Amino acid sequence: MPELRKDPILGRWVIISVERGKRPADFAPMAHRKKGGFCPFCPGNEYTTPEETLAFRPPGSLPNKPGWSLRVMPNKFPALQAHGALNKMGEGIFDKMNGVGVHEVIVETPEHYQSLSTLPEKMVEDVLWAYYLRLTELRNDSRLKYVLIFKNEGEAAGASLEHSHSQLIGLPIVPRTVKDELKGSRAHYDLKERCIFCDIIYQELSDGRRVVAENEGYVALSPFAPRAPFETWILPKAHESAFSPQQKSFKALAELLQGILKRLDALLESPPYNYIIHTSPFTEEQNEYYHWHIELMPKLTKIAGFEWGSGFYINPTPPEEAARFMREVQV
Repeated sequence: MPELRKDPILGRWVIISVERGKRPADFAPMAHRKKGGFCPFCPGNEYTTPEETLAFRPPGSLPNKPGWSLRVMPNKFPALQAHGALNKMGEGIFDKMNGVGVHEVIVETPEHYQSLSTLPEKMVEDVLWAYYLRLTELRNDSRLKYVLIFKNEGEAAGASLEHSHSQLIGLPIVPRTVKDELKGSRAHYDLKERCIFCDIIYQELSDGRRVVAENEGYVALSPFAPRAPFETWILPKAHESAFSPQQKSFKALAELLQGILKRLDALLESPPYNYIIHTSPFTEEQNEYYHWHIELMPKLTKIAGFEWGSGFYINPTPPEEAARFMREVQV
């Protein structure tokens, strides 16, 4: 059973995933590892993965067999275990609990060499629907307080398999980064009775320098203080505290998300990237102070000693220039 251990100084939690236990040789540089070969996510190889929890497939198509267009299943090597009780306990001054949670993989396409930027837009919509449907289902698990949805695209961004996929991890605690965002949002709301994200959207649309693209429902912008070059946030223009479809549709969001990925591919030659969805915790999903959003970060720079030691990030590309480059690229 994995463990969740709390840092007594900073209050952050760490997952000690003993099921993923590694020996020194397992940490060999990526260049020394074998690549290619068998892909468990390709059609016909469903027997090698855990049974699907959700799949989009035509009527009459059998579960856990070929024929699907999108497939969700438990991670074969989960960071947290789905079964068991939390059993919160102390060890002297330290706090820990069992590593109970949910870890799933969303295989976004049956085509091995496709990506979110090259798929038909309708399939990107389906990916967003899969995120939403799994969030809705996992909300019923009383052990969970938060579900983090994320995508690692490319080996440098942490992807262990090249077949396009994203992941979600359901947690019994709210992540520290989300807590910090909630704290800052509440403080702004207490002072001004307005959502800080709504204020940012209004100011950025009025200013225009850091806006990358927009449509009727959403805006993509380079944040004022980005951690890395070409970091891009996608936000709903209207106040929405929890990730959900607008007017029962993800079409506008799929259009903007794929458009940003195409711009990055054209401008930076298909860079590795990470994106995450930050949404309100299950216990306070509907509120006036927090605004769900996607944070997308190309993997262009390395985190080194100064960043680890200080918490500062060094970004060599001003967000105004990054946004201009992305606006001007032809896609």
